[in-house]
Amino acid sequence: MATKRKTGPANGGQKPIALALQGGGAHGAFAWGVLDRLLEDGRLAVEGVSATSAGAMNAAVLAHGLMQGGPEGARTALRDFWHDISRAAEINNPFRKLPWEKFLHDGYTLDRSPMYLMTDMMLRMLSPYQFNPLNLNPLRDVLEQHVDFDALRKHCPIHLYLSATNVETGKVRVFSGEDMSARAVLASACLPFLFQAVEINGEHYWDGGYVGNPAIYPLIYNCGTNDVVIVHINPIVRRGVPRTSGEILNRINEVSFNSSLMRELRAISFVTRLIDDGKIARGAMKQMLIHSIRSDETMSALGVSSKLNADWDFLCFLHDKGRAEADAWLSANYEALGQRSSIDIHSEFL
Repeated sequence: MATKRKTGPANGGQKPIALALQGGGAHGAFAWGVLDRLLEDGRLAVEGVSATSAGAMNAAVLAHGLMQGGPEGARTALRDFWHDISRAAEINNPFRKLPWEKFLHDGYTLDRSPMYLMTDMMLRMLSPYQFNPLNLNPLRDVLEQHVDFDALRKHCPIHLYLSATNVETGKVRVFSGEDMSARAVLASACLPFLFQAVEINGEHYWDGGYVGNPAIYPLIYNCGTNDVVIVHINPIVRRGVPRTSGEILNRINEVSFNSSLMRELRAISFVTRLIDDGKIARGAMKQMLIHSIRSDETMSALGVSSKLNADWDFLCFLHDKGRAEADAWLSANYEALGQRSSIDIHSEFL
């Protein structure tokens, strides 16, 4: 654990924090709930956000809302965005439940949906270049309706960093500042089995989760605050050995999508130990204070197909779970902000 430090709150008593938002398809609505509660609290000031995939969408909408109307504007913007995602999915989502299935099948999984089974089989045989040659992406329209990227490039109220994976080099690309655009968000959220790679200035990108889910280092280098709050979507721990092909593939994705974050946390833990042991002079390197909001229990109970379920009742279920976890975290750990990490990185993640 990090040694206590004395730092004063900023912005009229608010404590500054940086946020790290993971991706996970429709499960990103959990992070919407977390953000909703943190913004409502009023005691925190978001200085920067690093995000990937669905987290990148949350981050862009958050920044736009803050720019337009402060914390309450951001809360409204996030709710409106997720509501329109759900409405668009009613028309465009090939994985959606048919109307009568909502009455026949309980729960949020799509595993018994004929639409899901048919589309899943098609995706195993055809690439996005084959089944979607026109490269249609309804997410683009929703995103551009809810975020003014021209204004965001000029007047972004926070440090904003979105990660994507360069298809050819395998390296992480972090979009920020003048590079911020709808295409950057779509690149960060480009699942390669669903969408064609997103081209930006001659380079092609896939989902950032493969190499930075999310990247922590931009927050270390560019934000003044030492406090980073990670909002997890992918379970760190999933008990039991997966048996079906879908379960195996899901766990492989969870492990790979968490691996880059685990590497960065390992490095942060290493530096923290060196400082605490007196092997590095205090102040010679920035000592990060790490916090975590997650619900492995909730996410582990959801099947992989639910990541593609954008039904409004499911998104609201995840939102409420996120709010509850954020509320519990605030009650238990608000005083730790600016003083110490509220988790033991080594024991929890390494």
